[in-house]
Parts: sequence; structure tokens; C-alpha cells
Amino acid sequence: MLFKRKRPPLLGIDISSAAVKLLELSKQGERFRVESFAVDPLPPDAVVDKNIANVEAIGRVIKSVVKKSGTRLKHAAVAVSGSAVITKVITMPASLSEQELEDQIESEADQYIPYPLEEVSLDFEVLGPNPQNPEMNNILLAASRRENVDNRVAALELAGLRAAVVDVEAYALENAFSLIEQQLPHQTSDKAVAIADVGATNTAFNVIHQGRIVYTREQGFGGKQLTEEIQRRYGLSYEEAGLAKKQGGLPDSYVSEVLEPFKNAMVQQIGRSLQFFLSSSSHREVGALVLAGGCASISGIARLVEQKIGLPTVVANPFAQMSLAPRVNAQDLRLEAPAMMIACGLAMRSFD
Repeated sequence: MLFKRKRPPLLGIDISSAAVKLLELSKQGERFRVESFAVDPLPPDAVVDKNIANVEAIGRVIKSVVKKSGTRLKHAAVAVSGSAVITKVITMPASLSEQELEDQIESEADQYIPYPLEEVSLDFEVLGPNPQNPEMNNILLAASRRENVDNRVAALELAGLRAAVVDVEAYALENAFSLIEQQLPHQTSDKAVAIADVGATNTAFNVIHQGRIVYTREQGFGGKQLTEEIQRRYGLSYEEAGLAKKQGGLPDSYVSEVLEPFKNAMVQQIGRSLQFFLSSSSHREVGALVLAGGCASISGIARLVEQKIGLPTVVANPFAQMSLAPRVNAQDLRLEAPAMMIACGLAMRSFD
């Protein structure tokens, strides 16, 4: 399953290349409340190139975040990377029932999917009438190699959880975008918004227009490069370098010699992705930039991006308008907030 069905309350569990992030939300009226959350690092090489390489290690970390969070939920939503998913918009007659639609898509799917159908997990979502022909519906077809889905399901099962939804990271991000819209400058409402999600090993650059992702690009750049440079320069282990990056205690020269060059490289990567988008055939104007992912927490990075790229820039905080359960540590949540967008979008699947 890559999209929605009627389901029990869900934990959002984001398995990134460096950590597992868990989030549980409840909702009263239009307002969300954070019931529990937890983040634990993954061992190196548990996830390689967005693929799960060590199911058992990830299962152990999921078990740890479940225990740490105190949640009692047993169903979860996880996501596969956009680069592991083939999506295609096709048209089908609007008169078809859901069962007929499912049967027809299954019988025709091999036209659109370059793998044998027994090797893929497949799902679809009706987007609505085709603007050129109202008698046809646009259908979003999504397919991923079965191992990408099965490995995530297996890791959850090792932690005593059941996968109710396997989503796509970009759609989870799109789902969470509504939570940060009010943090954007008002004059951007009719323009596209770029989201640069800079994680440990990967930067996902997505452009959203009118609530939908219209462009996505991934590149191999992230905070791991900063950690490795700290490790190399100061003779620390990888774990020590990661802690020093978060907690401080490095020599005075660290900021000018290591951090500033990394920040400039990050701005350069984001600028390059923006140029790729602007030079594509879309002709959409970008009105603002949102920084997400662990690297968005670097002090002063939003100001630097705004200066160099010339777009209003904000750091994502999907929890800004949410209330918190008593057991949730507000300071810890605020520190992790920019990296919790995908977990947030997944947890919101409970309320579809």
C-alpha cells in the first residue's frame, strides 16, 4: 500500500540514513497535539543509498524509539525514498468503480512499470477529472521494488509494530506542508515554494505549488560531510564528532575553518537545485524557500541562504501551532523540528 485506506491511529516512523524518528499525533477539531516523539541514531551503513541494508539493526532502533516515546500505538506509517519509486499519471474512465479501476490498472500496469509485476508493490490514487476530458480521471500510479517495501515492513515487525501504510517521502513532505504554510511570507501565496530537506547524506529539493509537489530532485550532500570533516581535522571517532557537532566543545577555529565552508557548500547545493528547477520547463516563480532536515538547525543558515539566494527563507517547524502532551519535552522537540517533516506527514495519515 502506498496510499490511503481506512485505518487505526498511526505512528509516523521516518527511517532516514542516519536516524529513526517516531511521532504520534492526536487531533481535536483542526488542531493537532504531539502525544509522543523520539529520535535515535542508526548504526553506520544500516541504510545505504536510501536502501535498508540491515533490517535487524533498524528493527532494534525502532524498538528503542517506541520504548523511549512511551507510545502505545501498534500501527505505523513508513515511507520509501522518492528515488525508489516510479510514479506516473495515467487516465482511466471516470465511470469505473474502485474495483473495476483496480482490475484495469493491474491488467495494464506492465505498460508503465519497467520491472516484472511480481517484483513490485503497486498502488494508485484518483487525482480527479482530467482537465482536457472530464469523462476521464487522472490517476497517480506509484510502484516500488517489493524489497524496498518488505524491508521496512519487516523492520517494523521486529519492533512489534504493524505497517498500515507505506508512503513515499515526497508525499509525506507534501502532506506536512500545510503545517508550515502560515510561517511563509504572505506575498508567496500564489507562487511556488521550494523545500530543501538537507539530511545526513542526502538533500531532497522539492517544489510545491498549490499544495502539490511539482518538482523533485535528490543529490548526495548532507551533514555527514561536516561530521567527517570534524572527525578528520580533530582526530575524533565518528560518534564523538557527531556529538561535538551538536553539543559544542570544539576549538575556536572550528567555526571559520570547518563550519563556514560547510554552510557555504550547503547554500551552493541549494542554489544549484533551484537553478535546475528554474531552467526546467515549468515557468513557475518561486516565492520562498523552506529549510528542513537536520542541517536546517545550523545556526544562521537561513539568513545566509536568504542573503546568497535572494529568497525569503524560513526553517521548518511543523509543530509551531501544535499543543504538546505533558510527557513531551518541548526543548527537545524544538531542536528536532526541522528534521521531523516526513515523520509529521506520515503521522498525519491517521486523519486522512
